[in-house]
Amino acid sequence: MLVKTYGAAVVGINATLITVEVSISQGVNFYLVGLPDNAVKESQQRINTALKTVGYEIPRRKIVINMAPADIRKEGSAYDLTIAMGILGGYGIVPADKLSEYFIMGELSLDGSIKPIKGSLPIAIEARKHKFKGFFVPAENVDEAAVVNNLKVYGVSHISEVVEFLQGKRQLTPHTVNTRELFYKNINNYHLDFSDVKGQENVKRALEVAASGGHNIVMIGSPGSGKTMLARRMPSILPPLTLEEALETTKIHSVAGKIDKGVSLMTERPFRSPHHTISDVALIGGGVHPQPGEVSLAHNGVLFLDELPEFKRNVLEVLRQPLEDKVITISRSRYTVEYPANFMLVAAMNPCPCGYYNHPEKACVCTIGQIQRYLNKLSGPLLDRIDIHLEVIPVSFDKLSSESKGESSATIRERVINARRIQKERFKDYPGIYTNSQMTPQLLQKFCKLDKESKTLLKTAIEKLGLSARAYDRILKVSRTIADMDKSQDIKPHHIAEAIQYRSLDKEGWLG
Repeated sequence: MLVKTYGAAVVGINATLITVEVSISQGVNFYLVGLPDNAVKESQQRINTALKTVGYEIPRRKIVINMAPADIRKEGSAYDLTIAMGILGGYGIVPADKLSEYFIMGELSLDGSIKPIKGSLPIAIEARKHKFKGFFVPAENVDEAAVVNNLKVYGVSHISEVVEFLQGKRQLTPHTVNTRELFYKNINNYHLDFSDVKGQENVKRALEVAASGGHNIVMIGSPGSGKTMLARRMPSILPPLTLEEALETTKIHSVAGKIDKGVSLMTERPFRSPHHTISDVALIGGGVHPQPGEVSLAHNGVLFLDELPEFKRNVLEVLRQPLEDKVITISRSRYTVEYPANFMLVAAMNPCPCGYYNHPEKACVCTIGQIQRYLNKLSGPLLDRIDIHLEVIPVSFDKLSSESKGESSATIRERVINARRIQKERFKDYPGIYTNSQMTPQLLQKFCKLDKESKTLLKTAIEKLGLSARAYDRILKVSRTIADMDKSQDIKPHHIAEAIQYRSLDKEGWLG
């Protein structure tokens, strides 16, 4: 007897329909074909033991299981329940016609309980796409999968629940999530706020500029000057996620297995802060079975790299391509997967090995050569992709002890949203361009025209301050953002002047 059950394989952040065909005939062997990995091949032992534990004694017969299409590699233990139900259908324990109406996914324990899986959200989207009646998913993943509407999602914790439901002996209630209500209820629910930060008004201003134009930023300052504290509050001033962005972000974290239990939809912009010992594969994504890296987990949010020069050189260099293309492409011999990586880079670093170069009170014990070697750990091509370089000076005792609160994140966010709205209108005819930081040289010429006074100021800055040639485009982009924040149609000299101040590492003589 031939029975078909259905599941899905996750490739990138999308799922592909997998048909599990079970044929039972005379003989005693068990064959599993269709390019399964070791975890899938080992499912036979888990399935046999689980079925015996719950009272389903399976006669020894020849069982052939084909997982189609055979050219897609099947990975992981999520097909246990799919295969088990196909075998039960082949023996007539559950109705074969009912099996064909549902997506079934889950890992089996030896006692028949069902463990969580990765990627339940994209799998649910695939089930709806093929118009399946319902989706059986582990109970721990049900909130995540139920985000998909027009699909009955059943959270199950034991194989007997699925068997008895298909036999008509048990009723299961589909789990429902009001996606829009959940999204708008929890949006911008940030626990960190800029009002907690004492002083540092110039740094807050620079972070607001960075958020308004989507600019990457690096902060240079001594230990304890507040770089990390400020960076962690960056998501709270970025524009709220749209519903589409929230779903896309949730899909990436679902595939990586990073969604917390009970969370249906990610409503806050992600903030990822990997340690400087991270490998290039963990940062960018990949591996034997490709998984999203930190840059993809930071998609639509912030990637914060603290102690930037302490990262390995090869790790930092792999950032160059995603900073430009906003996507990661991982190629293998049989297939290629893509992960989105549209993140905002926020980095922090000390000015020297001891950390106290340019400190107003503490003396630096590093030589000029040591400082230069420390800064040379950052390559020119990487710095070329960071629009704003900012020195952070420690806060004085008077400001630290002050009881007055600073401007709240909500107030700053409103200004950021207004600036982004202007950019959205400006680039509406240019697909893929949403912020000033993404402008091409052609768009710079069109939207960043300077008057005579502004040109003179920029020329003087390049000549007198020793600004590098690569700083020119960055200054234009940042000044365009500052002008948008002022609701100015034209870039004016004071916009250029402020943008010049945000290029600390390009200045000749920065090391004294």
